Amino acid sequence: MTQLSPNILLRCTILDSSGSIKTISGVFKKSELCSHHGLEPRDLRKIDSRVPNLVPTILARRSGILINILHIRAMVKSDAVLLFDSYSTADTHLHSAFVYNLEYNLRLNTSSLPYEFRALESILASVLEALRSELSWLRIVVDDLLEALEDDIDREKLRMLLQISRKLNGFLSRSRGVKGSVTEVLESDEDMALMYLTDAKLGRPRTKSSDLEELELLLESFEKQVEEVIAEIEQIYANVNNTQEIVELILDSNRNKLLTLDLGTSIMTLGVSAATLFVGLFGMNLTSHLEEHVHAFYIMSVIAYIMAAVVTVGGLRLLARMRRIGLSVDGSHASVDQTHPRKPDSRLVSHARAWWWRENQFRAMQREQLQQGLSMPERRTVSGDPLDPAELNAGPSPHAQPGVAAPRTPPKEPAR
Repeated sequence: MTQLSPNILLRCTILDSSGSIKTISGVFKKSELCSHHGLEPRDLRKIDSRVPNLVPTILARRSGILINILHIRAMVKSDAVLLFDSYSTADTHLHSAFVYNLEYNLRLNTSSLPYEFRALESILASVLEALRSELSWLRIVVDDLLEALEDDIDREKLRMLLQISRKLNGFLSRSRGVKGSVTEVLESDEDMALMYLTDAKLGRPRTKSSDLEELELLLESFEKQVEEVIAEIEQIYANVNNTQEIVELILDSNRNKLLTLDLGTSIMTLGVSAATLFVGLFGMNLTSHLEEHVHAFYIMSVIAYIMAAVVTVGGLRLLARMRRIGLSVDGSHASVDQTHPRKPDSRLVSHARAWWWRENQFRAMQREQLQQGLSMPERRTVSGDPLDPAELNAGPSPHAQPGVAAPRTPPKEPAR
């Protein structure tokens, strides 16, 4: 038999309408479940624990609600809940707590919610508890690891940081998948109307135009709580990414220091080699007429030391200059700009001054016209006339003396 065969066996636990466990890990054929509950084989494929399915889904059908989220694979009906065994679930304590809470909520009949919504609320609460418990564990592990990285950076801690980063990425994907499954149901009024199983059983089925506020509030509350989990895990993931970037910067800085040390050693070796070359010239079996000089040895030794020092100091200064890093593209241009700041263009300055002079002259002419004995209509006409472009274009006279106003043109008589 293949996994898609209708005769495949499934294990499930059934809870009745009163919340009591009717069957514990019962073995049923897929064909029997489909015929008894009015499902298609493709519907059970989503909640089959032996078929890998990483995308959380909430499917609304006329006979029930199929839920596949994290560790829960269930089918909710109007008077029963089928919990399919998840063989991949490692946390048996979490699953046991979920079954206990589900029994308690189904038995507690004080809530105004119908049977299927109480079961759905218990399932979503268990999913949220699983997300929060994993989030708490990841938060503790990340905080300890980041504190350890502040003291010392070694290979083992970097490997743990990589593993934690992968876990955070996977957890973030699962959380977004859970939120997406709920959002998909909220965006479909037809699916939410099908989830009112009790009303459909009583002969008053809901439609997409009916009042769906009860279920909408339930799903929106769960969606907001999952959003809080996603926001917190995104913050933790951002802290891990920032730490990784800082660690990379520190490692790059240490690598640069090692390279600088290597270059410094090479430069000093070059200086000693230059002095050795100079001294080696006198080691040849050739006559230099300095063999019998009294102070020749001391003079040549001083020259050799000076040559070694000059080559070494010059190379180190060149290395220090090359290591100097700035934000500008070209450091030479930046230094020139700082030494000689750029002066404003003289043409722009003269143009601005000419415009300012013309503006002041025009304003003074308007004030003098208003001070004369003009009537109110004439004043409004003079003050309301736009600035003449010819007056704006006319610059100050080159022969004008400072402090002496330019001759004014007589005002035009207003049109009658």
